[in-house]
Amino acid sequence: MTYCVGMRLNAGLVFLSDSRTNAGVDHIGTFRKMSVFETPGERMMVLMTAGNLSISQSVRELLSEYEDANGHTIWNAPNMYEAARILGETVKRVHERDAQSLSGFGIDFNVSLIFGGQIQGERCRLFQIYAAGNFIEAHDENTYFQIGEAKYGKPIIDRVVNPETTLDDAAKCALISMDSTLRSNISVGLPLDLLVYETGSLQVTRFTTIDEKNSYFQMIRDRWGQQLKHVFEGIEAPGWHPSGETDAHPLLNTDKPHCKPVMVNRKLK
Repeated sequence: MTYCVGMRLNAGLVFLSDSRTNAGVDHIGTFRKMSVFETPGERMMVLMTAGNLSISQSVRELLSEYEDANGHTIWNAPNMYEAARILGETVKRVHERDAQSLSGFGIDFNVSLIFGGQIQGERCRLFQIYAAGNFIEAHDENTYFQIGEAKYGKPIIDRVVNPETTLDDAAKCALISMDSTLRSNISVGLPLDLLVYETGSLQVTRFTTIDEKNSYFQMIRDRWGQQLKHVFEGIEAPGWHPSGETDAHPLLNTDKPHCKPVMVNRKLK
């Protein structure tokens, strides 16, 4: 499995991916899921993949050379929307080629993609592409996309990230989101790839691969756990017996004194 998150902010883009593909007692696979397509000074695009590894690798390789009927490729697409459309067509080509044979072995055509970047002359854009080749774009109301094991890392992003969030804060939030996922699901694992892109750069300037020895990530793992425990301990326990001013937030609903659980009576034979 995997976990990838991409964020579109006013200041730029943040991409984070893990590298776990299989998880078991004696079978753990590691493959990098982030790929960069770059012409420095003209375009910078990032692709992250989840799902069947053979499908996603086929999509990535075909994308680098695919040309549509209008002569457009990932390298000369006039804007990011057209680049995302070309990626969608690439997914459809792989589906046409492989889906039927995979189905014969009981394997679904399972792939999901996050694709984003900037082409000279337009703003940063971010897309999520589905297995059917269709896609949606991130906007201010929805500034990020997740693929893979998304549920564990979603709450912190929902509470923190908005278009005004700085790139450094967004990167920190993405790493906390990843840590939450790593702690809860064995199918997501180190090392991680983190790419932070500043609007207008048109090339990769900030990228790092994070393993278990990375000092900053270890600090986040330790401090986030400590702070969560501290906040938890600072929240008062449920008040079952309200006692006036001493219990400001009673759990017991005194407005409904007759509120009772559903009772099931024992039937006598």
